[in-house]
Amino acid sequence: MKPIAAGRVVFDMSDPCSNPCPSSVDVLVVGAGISGLRVATELAARGRNVLVVEARDRVGGRLLSVPMEDPTLDLGATWFWPGETRVRALVDDLGLAVHRQHRTGDALYDDPRGVQRLAGNPIDVESLRFSTGAASLARGLADRLPAGTVRLSTAAGRVETSPQAVAVFVSGPDGSSTRIEAAHVVLALPPSLAVHHLDVSPELPVEVRRLAAATPVWMGATVKAVMRYGTAFWRDRGLAGAAISHIGPLREIHDMSGPGGDPPALFGFAQGGVGSATPAGTSEAVLAQLARLFGPEAGEPVLLELMDWSRERWTTPSGVPQTGRHDLYGHPLLREPIEGRLHLVSTETAPAFAGHIEGALAAADEVVARIAGSDPEG
Repeated sequence: MKPIAAGRVVFDMSDPCSNPCPSSVDVLVVGAGISGLRVATELAARGRNVLVVEARDRVGGRLLSVPMEDPTLDLGATWFWPGETRVRALVDDLGLAVHRQHRTGDALYDDPRGVQRLAGNPIDVESLRFSTGAASLARGLADRLPAGTVRLSTAAGRVETSPQAVAVFVSGPDGSSTRIEAAHVVLALPPSLAVHHLDVSPELPVEVRRLAAATPVWMGATVKAVMRYGTAFWRDRGLAGAAISHIGPLREIHDMSGPGGDPPALFGFAQGGVGSATPAGTSEAVLAQLARLFGPEAGEPVLLELMDWSRERWTTPSGVPQTGRHDLYGHPLLREPIEGRLHLVSTETAPAFAGHIEGALAAADEVVARIAGSDPEG
């Protein structure tokens, strides 16, 4: 059976800016990823007039799920871990189902000497998965906002700050431009994307710009491959579906099957295509590797999906190498508002759990507390 390469699926949770965008709001959020939606829902619940503009035609950002059948599989964020209390609370609040990451069986270790079988799976750790896909978190939050709050296919361009307010110029799907003024503007974007994409006037402080530009986008140099199969044949052979490879293109592989093993699936990570002539991890190379590791059945998935986050315009700045400066995550200067009104928020600005959904929520909660505390009605 030849693999079927499906196109990426979008979730249109709101009409684009078909009606005119308002000229002023209390809080304008740029970006409908999980951090932006968390800020929006929390401030809306506190009585703020909130607007969310999103350049994509879907919500979720790096929470992207493929609805092949119930449950759905993730091309972006996948797990959360014990001790990540914000994610757990949000899952419970939204009434979402979760299941444990499959870990039972042996793992594989792949290097130039060959493929070795590791007893007891020392690769996978205790974690939880979203049974309806990680994107269900974003969709659940978006559903809680008043109709018309989220404007999709609406990109921010120029940002003008002053001590009194912040003005943002946005472009709608029809090419029209609108100036929106807000008491607070939240840039719910990876810091390097914000400084490379947005024209901010006056310019951000030099050190803030330097730090933001140098902060790598989490998953910004990653290709994620998801393979769905007819059966979980690896489990039948006592394998956990986990592998570490020093040959590639996939450097690590895990079981991505749904609860009870349905649908059967594997997923893995490869290096993204930034700075190279062709994207890393082509389907042919991935399938050849899977067949070599797990047997011929692994080379014939029902569906193969590759997601190169390094080539996503609204995630990773084009042509900007993704450094290893993870020590910049949560830097205090990136968490300080500009003119008291312009805020950066993303998993990269998180004071804890940076790179995780938990970190995105923690960063959002910090911004919510700051905005709510700065206004008289807060």
